[in-house]
Amino acid sequence: MRKTFDTVSRSVILLIMLVFATAMVFAIVPDPKVKKKVKPTTTTTTTKKQTPASTKKQTTTKQPAKKQSSASTKQSNQVTTHKWKEVGKDHEGLARVEDANGKWGYIDMTGQVVIPCKWKDAWSFSEGLAAVKDNNGKWGFIDKTGKVVIPCKWKDTWTFHEGLAYVQDANGKYGFIDKTGKVVIPCQWKSACNFNFFDGLADVMDANGNWLKIDKTGKVVK
Repeated sequence: MRKTFDTVSRSVILLIMLVFATAMVFAIVPDPKVKKKVKPTTTTTTTKKQTPASTKKQTTTKQPAKKQSSASTKQSNQVTTHKWKEVGKDHEGLARVEDANGKWGYIDMTGQVVIPCKWKDAWSFSEGLAAVKDNNGKWGFIDKTGKVVIPCKWKDTWTFHEGLAYVQDANGKYGFIDKTGKVVIPCQWKSACNFNFFDGLADVMDANGNWLKIDKTGKVVK
């Protein structure tokens, strides 16, 4: 009986030892089905931002604006017009104006009256002279001081160009005068172009209503 007990005891002890050894083995050897989580290592590479040459801020040196002369920037429409019925454009530093009585004179670009308003009508200055109409309805020319340099005796006229201006005589015929008032092309034409001479030629109309070109001697050239 004792022998049997010893045998059983020994078997139990061996079994316990076997179980303990097995447990130790499983504790040491990892289960192949369980993967060890490895924390990924993130490597951060810092790249220096390159600035393209074309995007680099340019240094701009601001140039001071050139001051313009007040005289060069004044326009005829800047002249005070509250006292005038009409104001013409600036020509050669003077502008024609019509007052409340319907008379014409001239002002400078500051608005100062240079030539009193005493003319029935007036044209702008050209080549230093301006055509004006007197109270009798006759045309002549004045200079920039208001002095009459060509007497008012013509029925019609226009501004000077290339040294000549057309005039209409008492018979309704047209010719041309120079800046002294001398008739250089006789009044024999039915009409004449307002532009007077241009490049040495002027347009005139003959008795039959045909437009012709003449030179400064009055000769028909075309």
